[in-house]
Amino acid sequence: MVDDIELIGGLEKREIRIVEHDPSWPERFELERRRIVAALGELASRVDHVGSTSVPGLAAKPIIDIDVSVPDVRDEAAYLSPLIAAGYRLRVREPGHRLVRTPERDVHVHVCSSGSDWERRHLLFRDWLRRDEHDRTEYERLKWELARRDWTDMNAYASAKGPLIAEITQRAEAWARRTGWRV
Repeated sequence: MVDDIELIGGLEKREIRIVEHDPSWPERFELERRRIVAALGELASRVDHVGSTSVPGLAAKPIIDIDVSVPDVRDEAAYLSPLIAAGYRLRVREPGHRLVRTPERDVHVHVCSSGSDWERRHLLFRDWLRRDEHDRTEYERLKWELARRDWTDMNAYASAKGPLIAEITQRAEAWARRTGWRV
C-alpha cells in the first residue's frame, strides 16, 4: 500500500516511452470499448477514451486509457470478475478508483463511480486539452522532458506531472464554469 493505494503486484520499474500521436489510437479504443461493453453490459453507464491517446496530435505513452463508469466502484463483485474474464488484470485499488489492464500493459481501464469527481476530472482534462493548444503543448513538452529521466515506477512519473496538471485543471475548471461544460 502506498498512501491508500494498493498496487497489486507491488512497484514496477518500467521504461517511460513517449511517442508521437498515432492516428490508430481511437480505433484501438473502440476495440477495447466493445470488449468492455460485452463484459459489463448496462452496468457500464459510460466508457470513454481519456488520457493523452484521446487527444488528437498529442504525443503520449502508447497506452490506451479508458474510463468506465459504474454505479458504485466499491461494489467490485458487480464488475471485476467480468472484466477479468474479458482478459484484464487488476492492478490498482484505491478510494474511488480501480485500475485493470491488459497483460501486455498497453490498455489501462480506470473504473470509477458514475457522477464521481474521478469521472469528471478525467473528462474535463481531456476536453480542455482537445481545445487548448497552449496547454496541450506545455503538457507534451513536460512529458517528453520527464521521459528522459529514470523512474522507479510509472507512479513516480505520474506524480511528477502533478503540478502542471493542477495548473491546467484550474484553467479547465474556469472554462467549464464559463461555458457550462458538463460530463
